[in-house]
Amino acid sequence: MTMPVPAQALACRVCGCVADHAAHAIAAALADDDVDAAIELRLLDAAPCDACAPGCRTALMHARDSRLRAFAARQRFRARNARLQRRAEARAAARVPARVPENAQPEMPTLPPAAAAALARAKAKAASRDPR
Repeated sequence: MTMPVPAQALACRVCGCVADHAAHAIAAALADDDVDAAIELRLLDAAPCDACAPGCRTALMHARDSRLRAFAARQRFRARNARLQRRAEARAAARVPARVPENAQPEMPTLPPAAAAALARAKAKAASRDPR
C-alpha cells in the first residue's frame, strides 16, 4: 500500500513552486548534479513547469537542449567512424592483388599491329637470305 506524497515533497526544490509537475523531480536531479537520474526521469522529453520561476524553466530547457546536442554529436561521431571504417575496408580490399591460379602461364604482351607486321617482314627477310 502506497502512502500519499506530502505536498512539500512535490514542491520544486529549485524555485519553490508547489504545482504538481514532473519537471520538479528533473530539476531536483539536475540541482544535485545527477544528470543520469534526470535522463531516467525523461529529461529529454520534459516540458518545463509553467508555474516555476523563469530561471528554473530556463535551467531545465538548457539542460535538455545541451543533452540533445550531445546525443546528436555522438550520433554524428559514430556515423563518421562507421563511414571511415567502410572506406578503409574498401581501400584495403582494392589493394589486395587478384589471385592468379598456380598453373596459369603468364601472358606475353601483344605487339601493336604495325609492330607485328614489321616483325613479320623482318623474319621473312631473314629467312630468305642465304645461310652461309
